[in-house]
Amino acid sequence: MAGQAARTSGSERGRQYVADQTSRRTVKQGSRDRRTSVSTALTTLVDLTEFHFDAVEREQLCNLLEEIGPQAPTLIDSWTTHDLAAHLVLREHDLLAAPGLVVPGAWARFAERRQLELKERAFTDLVTTVRSGPPPGFFRVGWVRRFPNLNEFFVHHEDVRRANGSSPRALPPAEDAALFRNVARAPWFLSRRLHGVGLDLAWAGTDQVIRARRGEPTARVRGLPGELLLFLFGRRKVAAVEVTGSLEAIAAVDRTRFGM
Repeated sequence: MAGQAARTSGSERGRQYVADQTSRRTVKQGSRDRRTSVSTALTTLVDLTEFHFDAVEREQLCNLLEEIGPQAPTLIDSWTTHDLAAHLVLREHDLLAAPGLVVPGAWARFAERRQLELKERAFTDLVTTVRSGPPPGFFRVGWVRRFPNLNEFFVHHEDVRRANGSSPRALPPAEDAALFRNVARAPWFLSRRLHGVGLDLAWAGTDQVIRARRGEPTARVRGLPGELLLFLFGRRKVAAVEVTGSLEAIAAVDRTRFGM
């Protein structure tokens, strides 16, 4: 058994991770979903409103990384896909350095050094580690997976896709709903550098609107949930959104740096 486990590929472990998460959900949902498998999970997510979409975004991102290799561009400054893979491994597997990804100063510089060290590892090894899923602990907690983890893997998946010529995806309705819930959770923080005007976030094609910041005049950003999330995370140049409002409000949005 030990030898067999050692030969298990990262791709197989990643698929098993998705399968494990799916099976946990289907048990809760009753016998009607007991036949759900990994292959069907990726095509029937519309029916699984409690499904952990972070696992799907993780798997698809790893597939894409393997396909385009370590030197492909991303939307993040000068990062290549190798840099991104090292970042994802550090975030989940380096408990000492990971806080430096959000804490500025000396801790951030420490995280940068550790990420450079990780980048010395083979790209395929890093992708295998990401694909295998988070280690036991914080990143397997339900709300963490539904909120920061889903945001992380969705946004970074699009960082790679769109830097390499891909257009916005058509997502399952349940994933759109999950992303919109995340848009609603902390828009005030991601838009905290916007001053002097208000900001509304509208889900295109619906009547759902989130007040991100109070103020007058107010700008309205309209788009699908994933596009709104990209906008809030500072991917304005690629986010398929429409910004409307007074000239003053639009100008304020245009000059603001959104994101972490």
